[in-house]
Amino acid sequence: MHASLRRRRSYDDIGFKGGVDEMAGLLNTIKQASTAAMAASNPAAVLFGVVTAEAPLEIRVDQRFTLPAEFLIVPESLTHYEVPLRHAHRYTDDSASGSSTKTTEPALPEEPLVIRRRLEAGDKVLLLRVQGGQQYVLLDRVVNADDPGV
Repeated sequence: MHASLRRRRSYDDIGFKGGVDEMAGLLNTIKQASTAAMAASNPAAVLFGVVTAEAPLEIRVDQRFTLPAEFLIVPESLTHYEVPLRHAHRYTDDSASGSSTKTTEPALPEEPLVIRRRLEAGDKVLLLRVQGGQQYVLLDRVVNADDPGV
């Protein structure tokens, strides 16, 4: 028989003996069970937190619970990285009195240039809860849009 000529199946055709109200109740029960199963699986979620301690790292999430370091996945972009810029050059001075090796005075500041700063207490962060809720990926630091420099 052609698909377009098939008749719709009724509740009686599939062996269901209840009425429309019972079928609606059954469908509602199935929806509730699937919603509960989804919630129990702890799908990924985006959360906000505040760094409460630096070493070891600790983050307070949505003022509800605190995550210790072993639950956190920290990307390299949130770790400390600095580059020393201070340097001096050696050169050979070829003058009439002879050749000698000399060194320039150190140039640039003694303090290294901080490329990335580590997370500090009070920093607001954006986290991604990994499915299952056992680990949290730190996505980035969060700043206020009206802060200078944003």
